[in-house]
Amino acid sequence: MGSIQISIDGMKCGGCVNTVENILKNSEGIENVSVNLLTESAYFDINNTYLNIDVVLEDLKENGFPSKIYVNDFSKKVNKAELEKKKAWIDEWKKLNFALLLLLFSGLGHLAEGGYLNLPILGNLLFHAVLATLALLFPGRKIIIKGFQSFIKNRPDMDSLVALGVTSAYTTSLLSLVFPSTGFPCFFNEPVMLLGFILIGRFLEERARYQTGSSIGELLDLQPEMANIYIGNNEVKSVRVKSLKIGDEIQVLAGDRVPADCIVITGKSFIDVSHITGESKPISVSRGVNLLNGSLNLNSTLKLKVIKVGGETSLAKLVNLIESVQANKPPIQRIADQIAGKFTYFVLLLATLSFFFWWKGAKQIWPDLLIHNHHGLMTSSNHTLHNSLGSNADNFLSLAIQLSIAVLVIACPCALGLATPTVITVASGKAAKKGVLFKGGDKIEMASKINQIIFDKTGTLTRGKPHIIDFKNNYDNLFLLKIAASLEIQSKHPIANALVKEAKKQNLILLPIKSINTESGRGIEGELDSIDGFINIGSIEWLTSKGVIIDSDSKKVLETEENKPHSVVGVSINNKLLGLILLGDLLREDSITSVQKLRKDNYKIHILSGDRKETVVELAKILNCPDAEIKWDLLPEMKLNIIENLKNNNKVAMIGDGINDAPALASSNLGIAVGSGTQIAKANADVLLMGDQLNGLPYAFSLSKRAIRKIKQNLIWAFGYNLIAIPIAAGILLPKYGILLTPSIAALLMATSSITVVINALSLD
Repeated sequence: MGSIQISIDGMKCGGCVNTVENILKNSEGIENVSVNLLTESAYFDINNTYLNIDVVLEDLKENGFPSKIYVNDFSKKVNKAELEKKKAWIDEWKKLNFALLLLLFSGLGHLAEGGYLNLPILGNLLFHAVLATLALLFPGRKIIIKGFQSFIKNRPDMDSLVALGVTSAYTTSLLSLVFPSTGFPCFFNEPVMLLGFILIGRFLEERARYQTGSSIGELLDLQPEMANIYIGNNEVKSVRVKSLKIGDEIQVLAGDRVPADCIVITGKSFIDVSHITGESKPISVSRGVNLLNGSLNLNSTLKLKVIKVGGETSLAKLVNLIESVQANKPPIQRIADQIAGKFTYFVLLLATLSFFFWWKGAKQIWPDLLIHNHHGLMTSSNHTLHNSLGSNADNFLSLAIQLSIAVLVIACPCALGLATPTVITVASGKAAKKGVLFKGGDKIEMASKINQIIFDKTGTLTRGKPHIIDFKNNYDNLFLLKIAASLEIQSKHPIANALVKEAKKQNLILLPIKSINTESGRGIEGELDSIDGFINIGSIEWLTSKGVIIDSDSKKVLETEENKPHSVVGVSINNKLLGLILLGDLLREDSITSVQKLRKDNYKIHILSGDRKETVVELAKILNCPDAEIKWDLLPEMKLNIIENLKNNNKVAMIGDGINDAPALASSNLGIAVGSGTQIAKANADVLLMGDQLNGLPYAFSLSKRAIRKIKQNLIWAFGYNLIAIPIAAGILLPKYGILLTPSIAALLMATSSITVVINALSLD
């Protein structure tokens, strides 16, 4: 099983999305298809090694959706994306300018015909026939061809409706011009206006859609184009970032961004990683610290060694993850796409029914309808250039043609198709800026339903990294630390890391190890140079079993610490206790405020931990959590049972470190993993907190609710617009109120509908 992403051209509405999904789903060997209208891409899994992807791409092309496999080459992606974006904008801008020029001449024709301009040629019918022909052949050609291709293949979409509407208006006018005796209406201005309004709408829509993807653009901007590489004798040469290789040594000046994932060789500085992890405060770095691609060096020159380049860097993986996030649809959008896919058939049927009703049925019901509405003006010629369409129809056939065209062009599955992906893209981008990554639009929808939140303790509410709280001994503290850190330096245990880290902080010179032996989970023993005797470091129980004598003062300390959430490590030489080192787990800086905000937002908070009671109770007191909301001494299966019970009547989110809590994360309705930015691509959770803080969590839950609210508003607008506009276009208000919509006004309203949906999505705060 593998995954493929393809880029798709030609999608304009929810009907197009539905068509592309059906083509892919009907291709043998393809599963889990997800198509995104906004990013013009599709993601799917392959379960057949014999699948010929070229055949699939050719099938898409034949149906009007030329596609290509997305190449994950981050080093080329920045320039390539910008060039493609620029080229598309230039093409759209040229078509729009030409359409607007034709629209201007058509509008001036209104003025010339009304006697407001003394330019007879502008009122000439043949001149406007030429304008309409040019509009169809140039700015409208692509829309019309694709629309009819989709219609012929029995997969009509938005372009099909526009193509049918435009060509119907043009053909009717042409017949009226060539054969006046037919009595057909003549409205060459309508194809010009219709295409002009549609292209204006699509241009503004594209502009707004690009803005919704600004979060990815901002991340791409973090990738510098050039890097300073050492070429020998500390000489520096400027090269393109894409030419960097693993192992290269580079120089990053103050104010420059890190061009790849690197490790610090020399230098100290402060680094801004806020765009990548959401960490608001600059972090201090020195030798041995890993730096993420795109990080900003603030105040000192650093010498770095490249460890990851191109598509393997953390920034590239973050961009790719955000792109894939936007492809995963929430259930509410799947329903909208299915409706949009069938919507075009409904509109075609309604336009046909409208035509026959007004042609044959209306005159039986309202025989005097046209006379009544035009107050005796029926003697005027119907071959004037700019009739008030529908209202000046002198027969029911003319009226039927005009109203059926209006129905075709006013329908808007575009709004249905854009209703959700625009909001999902905006929401995922805003969340990413806060250090929160939703792994799909469906996860955003689930987050909006959560009412119970479970926190793991160690590594989630706390940092999961022990630190030294105090020393209890009869000797010098630094000497005690030096002995312990020297023997522990070869251990990977968290307590060993805490001892060594503190020793380095104190600039202690550690002693060489002569011999060493580790007893897992209990302690470590061995010998050091310059120290006469055998050293033991570990728990008091283990030291006692080794024959170490615990003096009365140390026993008093142990009794005092018994009910406190601290770990106690003893250090002895030759069975004589040198002293005790007290270690504790740091509470994350924003744990208290984050829990308080969530509780204020009416979330029920629980703390589940495998730690001992004293530790968990102490933490619960700090966070003001009642005893009923905390559990301790839990095994993984016990956590699972608690989560399953809570899920019976609730939607449960589990926040853990993404490693030890994997079963609980998977079992919950929404698994949220806490981890650093370098782990972002490997985390197996629904939501990722990319930084080292929890302050993005309340924002993420609040954002998800606002996003789903926006989606519902968009869908209500999209459905409501069509429910109201289509009957009006079909002439429901004509008999009683004399109100009609012309095709050009219908096109303007259709464009407005799509733009409104996108603008509403952009207003998400």
